[in-house]
Amino acid sequence: MLDWLQYRKELMGRIGEIGALSPDTLKGYQTLSKAGQQANVLGAKTRELIALAVAVTTRCDGCITVHVAEALRHGASKEEIAEALGVAVALNAGAAMVYSARVMDAVAAHDAH
Repeated sequence: MLDWLQYRKELMGRIGEIGALSPDTLKGYQTLSKAGQQANVLGAKTRELIALAVAVTTRCDGCITVHVAEALRHGASKEEIAEALGVAVALNAGAAMVYSARVMDAVAAHDAH
């Protein structure tokens, strides 16, 4: 398995390099990342649980290591994290069903010609 703590450290170093080369890109990302914090309707823990579910659906290891640390820092339990991941799994299965329907629609379109 991946050494998540070392990976996070290395990732932050590389992102720092990107920030030095393209500061506006990093500033734009930081602005997007902080947008939800301003209203704080959901709360930090809930936002981090959502971030973890999205990280799974987008297959982003960097997102996983960053948001696991933040979720735990904001008091998320293993059980809460597992429940959020269950939502991600269900959505991925649902998306596969939707795209399976699209495939069948494409098949029907080809059959019609």
